[in-house]
Amino acid sequence: MDSNITFPLEKIAVERFDGFPGKPTIVFLHDSLGSIELWRDFPEKLGVITKCNVLIYDRQGYGKSCAFTYSERDNYYVELEADILNQLLGFWNIDKAILFGHSDGGSIALITAGKYPENILGVITEGAHVFVEDITVEGIKEAIELYQTTDLKAKLEKYHGEKTDEMFWAWGNIWTTDEFRKWNIESFLQNITCPTLVIQGEEDEYGTLEQVNKIVSQIKGNASSFIIPEVKHTPHKEAPDLILQKSKAFIKSFLTD
Repeated sequence: MDSNITFPLEKIAVERFDGFPGKPTIVFLHDSLGSIELWRDFPEKLGVITKCNVLIYDRQGYGKSCAFTYSERDNYYVELEADILNQLLGFWNIDKAILFGHSDGGSIALITAGKYPENILGVITEGAHVFVEDITVEGIKEAIELYQTTDLKAKLEKYHGEKTDEMFWAWGNIWTTDEFRKWNIESFLQNITCPTLVIQGEEDEYGTLEQVNKIVSQIKGNASSFIIPEVKHTPHKEAPDLILQKSKAFIKSFLTD
C-alpha cells in the first residue's frame, strides 16, 4: 500500500499523559468498537508504573475523531490504519513508541512494527488477529444480532455519537464477507524485530490460541506469549491488575533507565 496517503491528521482525537520527559510513549490502539474513553484509566495506570508517557487516540470513524475517509472497508483497511499510525507518530513527534493494541488495534500494532520498525521499541497485543477464523466470524455475527435486538447500539452511541452506525457496520460487514476470509497479515511478522508480548484470554470468543502461536513463531525479535485462564477477549478489563504487572515487567525488560 501507499504509505504517503493524504489524511487529516489534525482531526484525530488524542489524549496524552506526558509526565516523563525523554521517556518512551506507550501508544494505545483500541479494538473494533473501542475509543479513548473505553480504555478507562488503564493507560494512565500503566504509564505511571512504567514511568512512560502515554498517548491514546480514536481512529478515524471512532469516538471524537473525524468520520471515515473511505466509503467502505476492504481487505487492506487494517494495513491502511498502520500506515496512518506511522504518519501520526511523526505528527505527534513520537520517536520512541511502545504499541499496546487490543483486537484490531493489536493487528495494527503488528503491521506497524513490521512495516515501520525504526521508531517502535516494543509491542504488546491483546486478542490480536493475523488471519480469519470461524470463531471470529461467528462472534461478530452474534454481536450483529445484539446490535439489532438489544440496547448495544445505544451504549455505543455514548462514545461514538452519530458515527455509531457507520462504525459498527464497517466492522460487521467486512468481517462477514467471503472475500475477507482471505485476509492474512502473517507476512509482516517476519519483519518485526522489537520485543513483543502476545496476550490472549484462554476463553477468547473471537479467536483461538492458534493466533498466538502464529504470531510468536514468526516474529524475528524476542516474542513471548501470556495466556490467561478464564479470561475472554478483553484482558485489560477482565484482569486489569494482572495485565498491568505483566506489561510493566515486559516493558522494564527492554528499557534502560
